[in-house]
Amino acid sequence: MNYEYQSVDLVILGGSLGGVAAAYSAAKMGLNIILTEETKWIGGQLTSQAVPPDEHPWIEKFGSTKSYRTFRNKVRQYYKRNFPLTFEAYQDEYFNPGNAIVSNLSHEPKVALAVMYEMLAPFIHNKQLTIFTEHKLISAEAKSDRVESVKVLDLNNDKFKTFVAPMFLDATETGELLPLAGIEYVTGSESQKETGEPHALKGEADPLDMQAITHCFAVDYVPNGDFTIEKPEQYDFWKEYKPSFWPGKLLDWVGVQPDTLESRPFTLFPDGKHFSLWEYRRLVSEKNFKKDSGFKDVSLINWQQNDYWLGPIFEVEEEEARKHLEGAKQLSLSLLYWLQTDAPRFDGRGYGYPELRLRKDVVGTEDGLAMAPYIRESRRIRARFTVLEQHVSAEVRGKHGAKKFDDSVGIGAYHIDLHPSTGNRHYIDFSSLPFQIPLGALIPIRVENVLPACKNIGVTHITNGCYRLHPVEWNIGEVAGYLSAYTLQQNYKPKDVYENKNLLSEFQRLLIKQGIELEWPHIHAL
Repeated sequence: MNYEYQSVDLVILGGSLGGVAAAYSAAKMGLNIILTEETKWIGGQLTSQAVPPDEHPWIEKFGSTKSYRTFRNKVRQYYKRNFPLTFEAYQDEYFNPGNAIVSNLSHEPKVALAVMYEMLAPFIHNKQLTIFTEHKLISAEAKSDRVESVKVLDLNNDKFKTFVAPMFLDATETGELLPLAGIEYVTGSESQKETGEPHALKGEADPLDMQAITHCFAVDYVPNGDFTIEKPEQYDFWKEYKPSFWPGKLLDWVGVQPDTLESRPFTLFPDGKHFSLWEYRRLVSEKNFKKDSGFKDVSLINWQQNDYWLGPIFEVEEEEARKHLEGAKQLSLSLLYWLQTDAPRFDGRGYGYPELRLRKDVVGTEDGLAMAPYIRESRRIRARFTVLEQHVSAEVRGKHGAKKFDDSVGIGAYHIDLHPSTGNRHYIDFSSLPFQIPLGALIPIRVENVLPACKNIGVTHITNGCYRLHPVEWNIGEVAGYLSAYTLQQNYKPKDVYENKNLLSEFQRLLIKQGIELEWPHIHAL
């Protein structure tokens, strides 16, 4: 094994969406940065996990950071600059590449990746930012209340690299730095006696009760084609699998309405009567492209039918984690095979849609599945302040609005949306109020030079359900980058900013100057 040693101002572990935003903001402030990522693509939810943005209804006007709006605008510009769009699509200020039901800016992972690299290009070019993809965090050295170094493995050549810095950000999808550095954290579902949350577990806490993961994939439809994949190894199991809390088999055209838990019929292509799964997270809508361009619909399959909840993928032995990671892949492949062979057709032509073609090029992999599963829930730091359901729930807070935080470092909005969990629990889905992100949720209770930069902040299993979405994760990461630069350049610790009102006010003025919105106008619940 070969070793390499580097020292910089800031090491960001994980190229998640929050990690990218953190690199962007910290680089703007002049820091020298290393960013590592285990997959080939930076961007997390938007790229390696292939999930287009889930956002609130006001996103086009307000409710995000300036740089997140820049990203969104650049995505639209990328399509308008490089693709043969119709005149109507080109002129549309709010152009939506996929015309998806769930997203105002549903787009391809590779476009998101290109835009992120464009935003980071000046810092990469001047050697201020170095990105190491396909590098896995292996270990961390900590002394007293500080992390001193981390070791990563280059997955292409088995070489180790050691990085030293005065500040580290954990932007991994599952909070990988936390256990390696001995940083206090929480996993799974808290109990009501711990948090007082109405929707928390009534009995004991369950650290292994986590939201389902989903291994996404993309398909298009080629009339008269036959693109049936080889029968997956676990297909016979998944074809017959019927969860105890589900209305029928998981692989079926009947699912669940998350907020009421009532049965809900789906259709594949739109029929004017039922919810169209094809349009749900469509990445490319052929209607946006000129007729002779060859572009056709591409739909992302991130459905109820390929949510995997048979076990967690972290906080368990490696063999157990691998089993569930493979199980999630097998479920998604089984869903595709079911769609191609056994799914009842809606056109009266029997069973199976062999015309569905797996688009490996869209996700950049050989097997056609996204590079990583969509992970909805991470390890979460034990923070100076933890956001509870009582702070954001519409039912609890009512006309008073979400709890106002004097230490706000950003805002977000999304209903509290928890998918079925590894504890065999059903959907938890209810209204929340547009909320703020308190700085206290980013400050660990003990460690002085580590900050969370994505879904690993001080929230609970319940409030993670509304703090985990794309624009909120971007905001968290961006603030972590600014806080790193502010404290390093002023010779403070992050906790100093939280504890000192004058420093907090000064830092908030910096955030406002950089386009971070700290308060919501008066709007209604989601």
